[in-house]
Parts: sequence; C-alpha cells; structure tokens
Amino acid sequence: MNQRIAQFALVVADYDEAIDFYTRVMGFELLEDTVMSETKRWVRVKPRGEGECAILLAKAANQEQLSRVGNQTGGRVFLFLHTDDFWRDYQRLREHQVEFVREPSEESYGTVAVCKDLYGNLWDIIGK
Repeated sequence: MNQRIAQFALVVADYDEAIDFYTRVMGFELLEDTVMSETKRWVRVKPRGEGECAILLAKAANQEQLSRVGNQTGGRVFLFLHTDDFWRDYQRLREHQVEFVREPSEESYGTVAVCKDLYGNLWDIIGK
C-alpha cells in the first residue's frame, strides 16, 4: 500500500489576500490559480523545497464556512512548517509583522515558535 496526503483545504476569506500572504510573507510558491467560475478558483500553494503536500486555498462560500476562517481547529496549532533554517524564516516573518504567540524555544526536536497566519490560524515553525 502506498498512500500520501497530496493537499488539504484551508478556508480563507479572500483568494488574493491569502495568495499574497502565503507567497510574499511565508515564502511559499504558487502552484496554481485557475478560475473555476465567477466565484470559485482552484488555488494551490506549497512551501518551497522537496515536499509535495500543497494547501488548497478555499474561499468561504457561505456564513458557516466564513465562521471557520482562522479557527479550523478550535484554537489549537493547525499547521506545522519544518524549515532548514529556523532563524532565517523567523526573521522574515518578524519583518512582515507576523504575530508570534510563543517565542522561539529550544526543544529536543529543534527550535520552535508559534505564529498566526493572516486569519489567526496557528502555525508551529520548526527548524534547526
């Protein structure tokens, strides 16, 4: 058996502001931005590097979905970004005024900090 997670959906309020944040601030690459209809686009981003898992930026289509933007996990850390250079990426996020809710600490698995994305989703940034 061979299985993998290829992508997952992240509910966002606006395609363009989400693309801007994830590409300009987080440094991700835009894989695809295809117009599907007047209100829907197929937008995929991913961290730069060898990994294949992508994030599908899915614009909230109704009030219930909109209520989940920024809190898809009930306030827990939602996403885990592993990096080959923690301090480089930490500095870039700081320069873009990304809010950190837990400052860097040294753990047995590496250096880690917790920040919020543009909607408030919590990310662990983990590296060496």
